[in-house]
Amino acid sequence: MNRKVLDHKILHRALWLGVLAGLLVIGAGSDKARAANWLEKNFYLSGPRYDGDLPACNAASALSAITSNFQTRESRFWNSSLQIAGYDRIREVAFRPWAPDTIPRRFCEARAYVSDGKWRSVYYYIGEDTGVIGASWGVQWCVMGLDRNWAYNPSCRMARP
Repeated sequence: MNRKVLDHKILHRALWLGVLAGLLVIGAGSDKARAANWLEKNFYLSGPRYDGDLPACNAASALSAITSNFQTRESRFWNSSLQIAGYDRIREVAFRPWAPDTIPRRFCEARAYVSDGKWRSVYYYIGEDTGVIGASWGVQWCVMGLDRNWAYNPSCRMARP
């Protein structure tokens, strides 16, 4: 192929890509919010479909996940031998407390007996599609007085609804 023809084709392609990029920038920068069109609603932005089918607060799988992750965090990051020995006073605080289309969460509260001989409050929530790579439910938790990195500060408030 002739060098001039090849340069002309590359220049022509670059020009069209520039025009397309400019149109995208102009469209993205518009001040007016617009509703999704019929195509976006029905095919493109269908959104998640949540069931709200979550384990109960006293489910052994949820409590064992908290126990295991607590022990791992304490030994690995805080050089501590603390472990959770058991739970009582387990109760549900709220279920789906926010808008209907948000991720379903079951908020729970319990009392945990920690190996230091103290009973401590545990606040946790079980969320749909919040597990490993969103494949199943997951649990986030905070043990009162042992939130050493302040992830749920103040006083585990961020682990509650």
